[in-house]
Amino acid sequence: MDTDYASFESSLCSEFKDFCKRISDAYKELKDDLTPYKDDRYYRLAPMRLYTLSKRHFVFVFVVFFICFGLTVFIGVAGPNVIEAKPVRSEAGNKSEIGHINLQSPVLSTYNQQLWLTCGIQLDKSDDSSIKTNFTMTVQIHGVTSEATVTFISNQVHTRSRVISCALKCDEINVVHLGYLNYTQYQITVGFENLKELRYRITAVTFTWKIYNSTFSQVEIWFRFVFVVLTFMVTCLFAHSLRKFSMRDWGIEQKWMSVLLPLLLLYNDPFFPLTFLVNSWFPGMLDDLFQSLFLCALLLFWLCVYHGIRVQGERKCFTFYLPKIFIVGLLWLASVTLGIWQTVNELHDPTYQYRVDTGNFQGMKIFFLVVASVYILYLLFLIIRACSELRNMPYIDLRLKFLTALTFVVLIISIAILYLRFGARVLQDNFVAELSTHYHNSAEFLSFYGLLNFYLYTLAFVYSPSKNALYESQLKDNPAFSMLNDSDDDVIYGSDYEEMPLQNGQAIRAKYKAESDSD
Repeated sequence: MDTDYASFESSLCSEFKDFCKRISDAYKELKDDLTPYKDDRYYRLAPMRLYTLSKRHFVFVFVVFFICFGLTVFIGVAGPNVIEAKPVRSEAGNKSEIGHINLQSPVLSTYNQQLWLTCGIQLDKSDDSSIKTNFTMTVQIHGVTSEATVTFISNQVHTRSRVISCALKCDEINVVHLGYLNYTQYQITVGFENLKELRYRITAVTFTWKIYNSTFSQVEIWFRFVFVVLTFMVTCLFAHSLRKFSMRDWGIEQKWMSVLLPLLLLYNDPFFPLTFLVNSWFPGMLDDLFQSLFLCALLLFWLCVYHGIRVQGERKCFTFYLPKIFIVGLLWLASVTLGIWQTVNELHDPTYQYRVDTGNFQGMKIFFLVVASVYILYLLFLIIRACSELRNMPYIDLRLKFLTALTFVVLIISIAILYLRFGARVLQDNFVAELSTHYHNSAEFLSFYGLLNFYLYTLAFVYSPSKNALYESQLKDNPAFSMLNDSDDDVIYGSDYEEMPLQNGQAIRAKYKAESDSD
């Protein structure tokens, strides 16, 4: 009995040792795959399609990019408006105290996504003087179900301080914002108090319901679906093109593309249809989280590429990645905090506005601008230094030129879209809560999604290896045919591949194949 137990114990220990050894071998193999080659082996990196493109091909790539982006914008221009506004009431008054007004929203569906109620006040004022007066607004919200059952939401009367700000025209006042719709209709009672200090008589009060256009919601579903499918196909093709190369042979752009493409899939949000199936704040919060995650990963990609293309060999985490992750992480933290802050407060109080907590909002905005300025200065420093140090190195200068040119085009288009969408008030008080209400048509929505998607598709195309990339990488290790002996212009722009006679090229390939077979 003791002998059997001892043999069982020894066999168990032997199996455990074998298991630990297999884990250790697997870890060493993974570490070798993830560790970049040293400087003397740098040129064994997996080749990119970028190396084989001629000038005509580069022009063709940019033309296709602009055609795809322009087609998306054209479809958006022809599409419906994003926000549908419905004025519901206009009241004239003979005194400053308006009293309580009962309002009933239009019949809503899940395609309307969100609901805003705004208020416009008109004064009997003929001069151009500016006034700003505080007053108190009370709001009661009732939800009406499809069975006509009325429910008092939150079981309380919301009291908020609001400001009447008028010059030639009074600014619109946001009364209520509902981030998701739990009911088919809403009844809202709005009361105005403490208006005695107002110097002018109120002539009219106009309320406006603002909801997402149901037609736009259907367009959004279809285009997000199309981008999800395209991104999934591009991701699979890119991974398939790199399957023959070890991960340590990938260039830094190829490694980052293997990260950005899955994040782009999340940016397009394959879970977006849950917004119309589940009456919850969670799908909207998930969409905001995915978008901020992808955009910050894109910012980190630019920093790592422009720095990493100069630093060959091993890139240490603490000296290379940690400072960049810290800067971009602060941007991500600020954007996510603003979104969560707004959403959580609106869940407890639909009348909440960030203007109530102006001090904290201004502090967060200043923090975001400071970190963004540090990021821009750091990125410009890396770009200038990389271009000055590597402009005469074969292949590397081409990688810098292409990435810089395409990224510059994307940034210019993004700035133009932001200016057309918000004007000069991008970071003023409407930055957080009213962001969604400033879409004018589908073009402003599709332009952002189309621009970033086609930008990543273009990078995936030029960074993926060509069909004969494995043969070229083997040929590159042969000193007789090494790319190191050729100039950048000769290799990239046609001397070797466009002017070499076909028979000579076939002879070289046959000779190399024969040498490989004999070995």
